Amino acid sequence: MTNLFSSFDPSSSIMSLSLNWLSTFLGLTLIPLSFWFLPSRTEILWNLVTTTLHKEFKTILGPQNHPGTTFLFITLFMFILFNNFLGLFPFIFTSSSHLTFTLTLALPLWLSFMIYGWINHTQHMFAHLVPLGTPGPLMPFMVCIEITSNIIRPGTLAVRLMANMVAGHLLLTLLGSTGPSLSTWMISLLLVTQIMLLTLESAVAIIQSYVFAVLTTLYSSEVT
Repeated sequence: MTNLFSSFDPSSSIMSLSLNWLSTFLGLTLIPLSFWFLPSRTEILWNLVTTTLHKEFKTILGPQNHPGTTFLFITLFMFILFNNFLGLFPFIFTSSSHLTFTLTLALPLWLSFMIYGWINHTQHMFAHLVPLGTPGPLMPFMVCIEITSNIIRPGTLAVRLMANMVAGHLLLTLLGSTGPSLSTWMISLLLVTQIMLLTLESAVAIIQSYVFAVLTTLYSSEVT
């Protein structure tokens, strides 16, 4: 590594074509064969997760949601979750730690929600710009604030996921690079710390993918 951040650089390439982004498809190769045997423990656990998410997203979207809409957000959750977890393995490129990846997910979704809402529910979208009970003199300021908060939504979605993944990986890399210069008992302490951090990062991987999917669902529910 030339510096601390070089662990996030896409450096593997063939004929100037970056191969690091192929890590987003590695999750397909890690699905155990037992998953395809019905019923299997893996498949039952996966069905339990998807059913729980389906019920929660359906509640968020409300009674006016279109059938099958929840499966879009469940797929989004699983895709981000796979990429977050793959980044915890050694020598696997963490695609979700790059704005290229996170903005590619957040921006098209947000744009599609906005275009759909302003074309089909124009009055409803205008009503969202002024919260109920806002005093008359404050209305222009509230409109500016609501427009600004709406515009920065894809950025906050992308940066939140990227920053959380980068922070944990940087800490793991920073602590791991000090290993060769430590004594034996300090290395033992470092290993325990690394295991604890890895457990924390596993929880962060789940939480951040869930937060991304839930916020996207909330943004979708506001335009209907």
